[in-house]
Amino acid sequence: MANRSFSLIPAFSHHPLSDRFSQIDNLFSRLTGEKPLADSPAYNLLQKDKAQYELTVSVPGYVQDELDISVLNNQLTITGKPHVEKTDSVEEKDGMKWVHQGMTRSEFSLSFSLEHRINIQKAYLDKGLLTLEFTYDIPEQEKPQKISIGVNNQ
Repeated sequence: MANRSFSLIPAFSHHPLSDRFSQIDNLFSRLTGEKPLADSPAYNLLQKDKAQYELTVSVPGYVQDELDISVLNNQLTITGKPHVEKTDSVEEKDGMKWVHQGMTRSEFSLSFSLEHRINIQKAYLDKGLLTLEFTYDIPEQEKPQKISIGVNNQ
């Protein structure tokens, strides 16, 4: 499970060290047998205006009932569990069989630790992209306040 801190500060994904991280991640995954963090679905975060955001996650091949979105205790979790059709033989429907099947879907869980409360307005799946439209609500006491300076007339 990949756990990411969700912040409005942009990530430096085009930084020269980001590719180094992917290489080190792949090396350690080969040594330990664990799944690399880089294998989690790719995503984009778009700020539409001051409070409106859009998160798009790449989930090619998944259908609506294989995906789950939940928010609990400031934790946004997107989970994918593909339905696996068990077949006893190599033969498939209509006499066809797989010679090679390299595009496999695996179970994934993508989590974001949220600093504040989000309200998901809409979630939809289109052409392998899961899109969540949401607002990012910052409590009033945490918003910057403008203090006016008065003039003392003595």
